[in-house]
Amino acid sequence: MSSTADRMRKRPRRGIYILPNLFTSASLFSGFYSMIAAIQANYDAAAWAILISGVFDGLDGRVARMTGTTSKFGVEYDSLADMVAFGVAPGILAFLWGLQGFGRLGWLAGFLFVATTALRLARFNTLSESRLADKKYFMGLPCPSAAIMLATTVLLVHHIGITGQVRHYGVLLMVYALSFLMVSNVRYYSFKEVRWIQQHPFSSMVGLILAMVVVAIEPSVTLFMLFMVYVLSGPLLITVQTLKARRSGAAHKEHVRGGGK
Repeated sequence: MSSTADRMRKRPRRGIYILPNLFTSASLFSGFYSMIAAIQANYDAAAWAILISGVFDGLDGRVARMTGTTSKFGVEYDSLADMVAFGVAPGILAFLWGLQGFGRLGWLAGFLFVATTALRLARFNTLSESRLADKKYFMGLPCPSAAIMLATTVLLVHHIGITGQVRHYGVLLMVYALSFLMVSNVRYYSFKEVRWIQQHPFSSMVGLILAMVVVAIEPSVTLFMLFMVYVLSGPLLITVQTLKARRSGAAHKEHVRGGGK
């Protein structure tokens, strides 16, 4: 009798299984709304919808892990929702907002963003099944970060006072660059295993509250700066590692030339 009760306690409720998938559905809904808003030339609302998708996407996985309700279905559903929210939606937004004026180069850039998002998700799912995967780093720029980078750019331009469509080569270059970074071998910190947060929960909570206050002061500017720093962190990390490797190699050569003294 007691063993049956223990099994019932260990077995998650069906409602708990539904909870993480509800967050995934909310992310999918926000991505779909972003496409509708972009088609209606409401680019500001479309950008905010992508940011909201990013919030829900960050919650669904954490809720599933906290409640012990991770499943193969949830992983596949999350990938499909991410494809819409962080691939198709930002691709359409980027094209309608800033790429139409470039003709073929413009719509090819939009398609490339969608295609590389699909490739990025497929590679992520493949690597996540491997036990050798390094959980500290992502291989390539995560597609939510690429999508939010596009969305915050739209919000920043709108904050400056430029409404409606734009035609600037910086937007075109940014879309191509983000597409390349998603499928590159550039490593990005995942923030999944931060020991300092686990060791200092109170200080981490205070820091999080301060960060929320800073973002709330001027979200369009601060969010753009935060994600720009994250996007650039990958190439900067590779540059630093390359310079260190060259310096250590040069020092080793000098050591060998000097007879090992």
